[in-house]
Amino acid sequence: MTETPTFELYSFWRTSATYRVRVALALKGLTATEHTVDLIKGEQRDPEFLKINPMGAIPALIEPGHPPMTQSTAILEYLDEIAPSPPLLPADPRGRARVRSIAAMLAGDTHPLITPRVRGYLTKEAGFDDAAWKRWQIQWFTTGLQAVEQRLASEAETGAFCHGDSVGIADICLASIPVVAKIFDIKVEGIPTVDRIMARCEAIEAFAAADPYRQAGAPKP
Repeated sequence: MTETPTFELYSFWRTSATYRVRVALALKGLTATEHTVDLIKGEQRDPEFLKINPMGAIPALIEPGHPPMTQSTAILEYLDEIAPSPPLLPADPRGRARVRSIAAMLAGDTHPLITPRVRGYLTKEAGFDDAAWKRWQIQWFTTGLQAVEQRLASEAETGAFCHGDSVGIADICLASIPVVAKIFDIKVEGIPTVDRIMARCEAIEAFAAADPYRQAGAPKP
């Protein structure tokens, strides 16, 4: 019998990337001891954390005896390989490519534009005030989600979830964007397929338990 790995997860309550890893761990029946890295206080730039992730970003997942794993989508695929049930990627190569493509639109093209380090740079170097930052957030949340909506609404592979009728990596990445947009009081309109899939995801305990407001350090919503 294979021993269940023991993980440590460096996290912050409200981040999309950490949310993805929490969901995947729960879907796989895996657990991790969490260590908070407060992005607002700048703890991601502490020398000790930079030894774990030189990019100063979270999440970081540590399995004893191995180097830290970073980048949420890489972590999701690793978890899928070591705990294959339930599968988070389709069995066929084209299906896997589609799921990875949708996931990248969200985790690679959308989420990085609204992170605290982007806000810090725009505030210090580009003169953004709170109103300008809010407009920036709305612009990129909307651009990303509406682009994904166009694909999901037009492609035959979309089912109850992003790809067919089973939850996968694309759904985890999709849900990670609206769940954080809510924190900033941003609602993107014109995305009925996204909203439908998001509602299905939120009805699953693994997603509900990963909700940012249910994490250590979160304020009351």
